[in-house]
Amino acid sequence: MQPQEQIEQFGYRQELRRGVGPADLVFYGLNFMVPIAPFAIFGLVYYRSGGMPVLAYLVGMVALLFTAASYAQMVKAFPLSGSVYNYTSRGISPPVGFLTGWAILLDYLLLPSLLYLVASLAMNETVPQVPVWGWLIIFVAVNTVINLRGVRMTIRLTRVMIAAELVVLVLFLAAGVWALLQGAGHGFSLSPLFNPDTFSWPVIFAAVSVAVLSFLGFDGIAMLVEESTGGSAQVSKAMRFALILAGVLFMVQVWVAALLVPDPATLLNHDTGTAFQDAAAVAGGEWLRELTSDATAISWGVANTLVAQVAVSRLLYAMARDRQLPAFLSKVSVKNSVPTNAILLVSALSIGLGLYMASREDGVDVLGSLINMGALVAFIMLHVSVIVHYVIRQRSDNLWAHLISPLIGMAILILVVINAHVLAQVTGFVWLVVGAVFLAIMYATGRRPVLRGLDAKERV
Repeated sequence: MQPQEQIEQFGYRQELRRGVGPADLVFYGLNFMVPIAPFAIFGLVYYRSGGMPVLAYLVGMVALLFTAASYAQMVKAFPLSGSVYNYTSRGISPPVGFLTGWAILLDYLLLPSLLYLVASLAMNETVPQVPVWGWLIIFVAVNTVINLRGVRMTIRLTRVMIAAELVVLVLFLAAGVWALLQGAGHGFSLSPLFNPDTFSWPVIFAAVSVAVLSFLGFDGIAMLVEESTGGSAQVSKAMRFALILAGVLFMVQVWVAALLVPDPATLLNHDTGTAFQDAAAVAGGEWLRELTSDATAISWGVANTLVAQVAVSRLLYAMARDRQLPAFLSKVSVKNSVPTNAILLVSALSIGLGLYMASREDGVDVLGSLINMGALVAFIMLHVSVIVHYVIRQRSDNLWAHLISPLIGMAILILVVINAHVLAQVTGFVWLVVGAVFLAIMYATGRRPVLRGLDAKERV
């Protein structure tokens, strides 16, 4: 079946332009995850993990490989934009799908604001003549213009950004390994992977709840299934490959950084905020510190936010065309085949929330603590949808793919949620309650979701 026919079997028209190939999907996913993402949160992961950041990233990657396997099963069944929202809507029921989409929407709406804020603060340190709010508006404006031009321009720019980030990463690793060989740092050690003096599973899962922020974005590849030239099969392969590649890059760089931090005892007690840059200075001097700092700002402020804006706009578009969000969000540009209104709304929210958080001293910490919870809840529901759709409804006998693997992935994610920051837990719960109230109002006013291609008995 051709990719376009996959859409039409559910009663939708092909409105988004198909022009995203397999390499484009991998670059998109890597750009969303950011190959140098640990540059920004290394200190916090090191602190939360008891000095075992490599183990935190390893556990996070394994957990999300199970999640990627469930994504592969559901994108095959329902190759539609909206990702986990569509999978749970059709795999379980429309109300569950709405709440799942609502949950991950929390992350997708907050993530661009966090990225813009971190990047703006970093650029303000480099160019203090431009205020934080000025940098924030510049970043948002640039990304909005690019995304309104169409997905092909976005994809082309992601390739350039990835290449630049990898050059910086190679420079850091080369300088870091050379410095270690020359006797700098603490010498080669397995302690960043496992330290019996500080190890405990609650500690590791608490760190994973932070480290998983670096991986958020692999799932965004599924948002492009209606724009992929190869449909669901292409998307599934790209998700797994991008996730593994990013995981390896994350583990290698935090291992080297952990061996170079100038004061590990202090870092075990609290996050210094510049831990990675401090390690870079030990490896190569001030020029490498500045390079890693500027690379973090640009990658978060342009590269990551560019693709984050794509993902959230596609989620808003998918929910709006099913009458679960205002209809104006489903408007697609005839010229560029992008959801124009959804992109503009995300830009406006990013500016408003970013400016507010920039006025708070704890703005980055508050946003950072809230980002992951919605995605973790949505990933758990993704695993549930695999079990319901394949095992309960279709009586599948492929127990590994449709029962055991989802259960393992779900168990790991539940442990991460339990050990997450209390503020993140409370915010996630409150957000779901608000979503449930919104859903009840929609049903009470007769605005039930319209999910094409479902049998009448599934329209609950």
